Amino acid sequence: MERYMDRVVFLTGAARGIGEATARRLFAEGASLALADRNTGGLDTLVRDLGAPDRLLPLSCDITDRVSVDAAVEATVARFGRLDCLVSVAGGSLPLQSILEGLDDDGWTAQLDQNLGGPMRCIRAAVPHLGRGGSIVLVGSVNGSQAWGGDAYSAAKAGLENLAKNLAVELGPAGVRINVVAPATTRTPYWDAQGGAGHLAVLYPLGRVGEPEDMAAAIAFLGSDDASWITGITLPVDGGGGAGPLHALKRLGTVGKQPSQDYPEPS
Repeated sequence: MERYMDRVVFLTGAARGIGEATARRLFAEGASLALADRNTGGLDTLVRDLGAPDRLLPLSCDITDRVSVDAAVEATVARFGRLDCLVSVAGGSLPLQSILEGLDDDGWTAQLDQNLGGPMRCIRAAVPHLGRGGSIVLVGSVNGSQAWGGDAYSAAKAGLENLAKNLAVELGPAGVRINVVAPATTRTPYWDAQGGAGHLAVLYPLGRVGEPEDMAAAIAFLGSDDASWITGITLPVDGGGGAGPLHALKRLGTVGKQPSQDYPEPS
């Protein structure tokens, strides 16, 4: 597929995990990429792996700093002469603390700024350069619509979903689309640092956790013209985890049980 031939994409969080997988996917589909991350060593490795330096621009960028974001987007336009797509992957979470159990004001503010404020800065910088047919894809989380812990992180991801809805209305007349990809548990360096995510496969009907490439495929779709009449939506990429409690009930052996004292008939 060459859905991104002659298109320029500004991609944050490109050095590893979902961002790296997305960079590889979009590059394979023909994109020219501005690769933004604080991890410049990881960007250098990625650029060497991909080759074709004329289609790649590694950029040191901190999404919590408006000056850094604005400079990175301007450098992208200066290098490639245009901008067609923003993919905002960068974000992160501290240990999933509750506001009732140790998450202080500074921790709350920092996580909201990284996961909601950062994408906002990227959108604000990118939109003036996006013409008709332009697209924005934000990476949220199933935490934005379900209770998985992490009060501040989850609140920020919920905010992304609503931000996308509002901006879909504002940007629609200009022919610019904005959507959210919401991953469930994905095998990324975040989970590697905690001993891996494989033990959580039992939560998902498809029997495994997500891979960064699963998210990259969804991002590539929503950012492309294949999704030209889709805007303002959140696409869960969750292995069926959001389908409902039936999977958990089957694992518990409660499906099909006769009514009993433990499972009374509905009133």
